[in-house]
Amino acid sequence: MAAAQAELVGEFAGVFSSQTVEQILEDSYARLLPASIEGFLPLLAERFARERLRAASRALPGREALRPLVLFVCTANSGRSQMAAALLALRSAGAVEVASAGTRPSDHVQDEVATVLAEVGVSTSELFPKPLTDEVVSGADVVVTMGCGDSCPVLPGRRYVDWDVADPAGADLDVVRRVRDDIDAHISLLLDELLPDRGATAASAQL
Repeated sequence: MAAAQAELVGEFAGVFSSQTVEQILEDSYARLLPASIEGFLPLLAERFARERLRAASRALPGREALRPLVLFVCTANSGRSQMAAALLALRSAGAVEVASAGTRPSDHVQDEVATVLAEVGVSTSELFPKPLTDEVVSGADVVVTMGCGDSCPVLPGRRYVDWDVADPAGADLDVVRRVRDDIDAHISLLLDELLPDRGATAASAQL
């Protein structure tokens, strides 16, 4: 993982020490084991570590966050939370920072979930289940649990909400599409709250 470490050390130079980056990267690798994606673990560990470092950097003095961070949590991080994070990233066009995690993460994203996301233009090549970490919870402005009774560390200054959304696990594609559309409706409402000017901006752009 030397190349990944060098990449992250350079990216977070002046923010975190190389020792901190190395510790987060090694811990991220360890947290993703065991998994059927073992051949991809160095790459996935780098992505996971980057997400954690970005979230942790939001709490540092003098590093005002320019975008809200929304964290989606479910048990396996293979279905609902993955769909929600992917759809929010798509609908916000980069105006919102997004993360997802699981309290007991699976080893892969559900195939049906990847299929219905691809149908609406979401690339699923970089999606993978990740465990919940303190850095991401601490960095989040909004923590959304996905109707499965998971508990997160409750920190002051964060907004916690629960979306009662059906579990797509084991369902046929039509059911998974309905779950996707239900989540998408929740996303639209959340975006109206997080980015209240987006509707006015879109309307003016059409004039």
